[in-house]
Amino acid sequence: MKNYFDLTGQVAVVTGASTGLGLQMAKAFASQGANLVLLARRQNLLEENASAIEKEFGVKVLPYACDITDTERVKSAVAKTMETFGRVDILVNNAGTGAVAPAVDITDEQFNNELKIDLFGSFLCAREFAKEMMKAHYGRIINIASMYGLVGNMAATCAPYHAAKGGVVNLTRALAAEWGKEGITVNSICPGYFWTPLTKDTLETDWFQTYAKGAIPIGRYGREGELDTCALFLASPASSYVNGQNIAVDGGYTVI
Repeated sequence: MKNYFDLTGQVAVVTGASTGLGLQMAKAFASQGANLVLLARRQNLLEENASAIEKEFGVKVLPYACDITDTERVKSAVAKTMETFGRVDILVNNAGTGAVAPAVDITDEQFNNELKIDLFGSFLCAREFAKEMMKAHYGRIINIASMYGLVGNMAATCAPYHAAKGGVVNLTRALAAEWGKEGITVNSICPGYFWTPLTKDTLETDWFQTYAKGAIPIGRYGREGELDTCALFLASPASSYVNGQNIAVDGGYTVI
């Protein structure tokens, strides 16, 4: 039986790979044979994750501390990736943040920081790694946006997050249009409510759990691993004609 998700010998770069969804997706790629480059700011966590993944899946993992808003550091990460593996096939722009407060209380610094990390950081990594993908005329770029990049909400006030993730959604379309002829597809995943270190405090409240049961047609939060198959599909050669799409993995939240 053919394995449509086989990534053996490919190299996948995942930002925000120290915890949460980034780490989960990295493990999913490793389970299909991909070697990994794990990027985040906390080198100690990256090294722990790299060691565990290598032991479990038998792939090679490069842990590399990188602030995705620092152009020179991102360029250095690209250089180290090419020095170590000689190729880059997949980039997952997962690193992000989230400022939660009423819009009238959001500071200039909070808004700018959201755009800098979620939007500019995604663009910066895509720009620099795409330069290497263009040489091979092959690449899969997956931006992790959010269902909040597709709609507004009345449950958690986070206007900067909506703005930044909405930017990621349309950045995905723009890069897909520009780079499709270069052999690079660019798509985004728009997750719904998943347990992560960033969302834990909100999702654990009784009020929000009651709200979610009514707002999500499936009636629950996303479980660990339920984002992985979408990421694997978009990262694999099987998705060669899927380009510029923003796929909501949200239990149906955005359909009502």
